[in-house]
Amino acid sequence: MPHAIRIEKVGGPEVMRLEDVSVGDPGQGEVRIRQGAIGVNFIDVYHRAGLYPLPLPTGLGVEAAGTVEAVGPGVAHLRAGDRATYLGPAGAYAQARVVPADRCVKVPEGVDDLTAAAVFMKGLTVRSLVRRTYPLKAGETILVHAAAGGVGVLLVQWAKAIGATVIGTAGSDEKAALARENGCDHTIVYTRDDFAKRVRELTGGKGVAVVYDAVGQATFQGSLDCLAPLGLMVTFGNASGPVPPLDVRQLAAKGSLFLTRPTVFTYVATHEALQAAATDVFEALRTGALRPRPPRTWPLAEAAAAHRALEARQTTGSVVLLP
Repeated sequence: MPHAIRIEKVGGPEVMRLEDVSVGDPGQGEVRIRQGAIGVNFIDVYHRAGLYPLPLPTGLGVEAAGTVEAVGPGVAHLRAGDRATYLGPAGAYAQARVVPADRCVKVPEGVDDLTAAAVFMKGLTVRSLVRRTYPLKAGETILVHAAAGGVGVLLVQWAKAIGATVIGTAGSDEKAALARENGCDHTIVYTRDDFAKRVRELTGGKGVAVVYDAVGQATFQGSLDCLAPLGLMVTFGNASGPVPPLDVRQLAAKGSLFLTRPTVFTYVATHEALQAAATDVFEALRTGALRPRPPRTWPLAEAAAAHRALEARQTTGSVVLLP
């Protein structure tokens, strides 16, 4: 019988339990996937901790890659034996599962399960950020927080492929060095230096066109001071905690700023949108615009250790569970 990580209550990593689960046949519009690699993302931490509540008990994890074992009625774009990846409902921390087929796409030749699981959700997120949330253009200067993180590394790479100048922040000198290796033109250790002051210095007092911030509480206020007039603040994560309520008059006082809180799930809500975005991500991999580092891996049974490392900022790049 396959194993899966389940939780019965929210809390720390210790609430995760490895259990035997029954995986039935796929129904209408569904496929059953034998999973080869499972992506770990901060949203999994938010689900486990209750920041983004799920009905309990529940599984965790929203992405994985593997091989289609069976296809239910009404599914035309996949068949048994295909390699596929998905961004779907929680429950990916499992050896096998049934998922909606419209949340799945084929994995192209040359991309293994480990790479697909390490890149898929993060790549979709980055594509949404630089193509839709703020259509980034060559010659623009941007600020990327957590530039050595799973999303940050890919965001820096894609922005550089577009032709942007990238200022990246990181929590240590070691992570700042990694950010530079991945293309950052300038790096700032935000836990030590006044990053808003440094951004102003680097831009000649002008500020940046857009800030991409997955850190949240610890960097939000300083990020507003990094923006040029009419600049866009993109807050898309809460690694340091959720952003507190905002007096929107600050946006006027700091230069008629724009503020958005996007989520990738909105951008890929239909299968057509998911497939189009996935095609762009896999093409960026093929051309080398995205060059993911080998992910850090844990066995599925040690998912709690992976969460602890992620929350303690002990990881760079992607984290993957192996079933």
